[in-house]
Amino acid sequence: MKKLVFLLIGAGVFLSSGAFAQTAPKPKPQPKAQPKVQPKAQPANAQPQAAVQPVRAMAPDELVKTVADEVLDIIRKDNDIKAGNTQRVVELIEQKVLPHFDFSRMAALAVGKDWRQATPEQQQTLTAEFRDLLVRTYSNALAAYKDETIDFRPFKMQPDETDVVVRTQINQPGARQPIKLDYSLEKSGNVWKVYDVTVADVSLVTSYRSSFATEIRNGGIDGLIKALQSKNSSTARK
Repeated sequence: MKKLVFLLIGAGVFLSSGAFAQTAPKPKPQPKAQPKVQPKAQPANAQPQAAVQPVRAMAPDELVKTVADEVLDIIRKDNDIKAGNTQRVVELIEQKVLPHFDFSRMAALAVGKDWRQATPEQQQTLTAEFRDLLVRTYSNALAAYKDETIDFRPFKMQPDETDVVVRTQINQPGARQPIKLDYSLEKSGNVWKVYDVTVADVSLVTSYRSSFATEIRNGGIDGLIKALQSKNSSTARK
């Protein structure tokens, strides 16, 4: 069911740019006015330079759709992926998907109230291990992709909104029931990032909360970290 969780956000590129302002040197303290520096002559066909404008960030629904098309196209055409090469799948996830997920927030949501008792170093380690857990868990499922199609539900947002949900539906081959797959995204600055995925009304992030709480009760934050490291190590060996 969750095999397409990582398919839909990937290769969208966020560019931000701005003009670099030059600071004019302070004039020397002389009583006489300084002669004006004449600008260099421009070719007759030269166009006037416009001020550099920030590149518009993709709207969240536009981002999901654009990247979905690209990533699915790669999966359909990549012979290594079609042959079940999970390492190639991991590389695809690393390159196309991970830059657009806020794993720090996802880890905090998964750990829940116990996140506040973790030190900054523990939080950093938890984020890295949770990231690896998701990548390794779903790389095998992604390699098994088989002709699913995606419908994008109508999307509306206010210009000043910074937290939205992009709703999609995964249509499976045959007569199997479609799967609801919704993305929660938050805007920070000029960038939208996913912080949760809901599959058939079940939150990907909070579905880990119960097992994480058990590990913390038994061994504290370090106990959870060790459990995640052990899980990731065993998955990597398969």
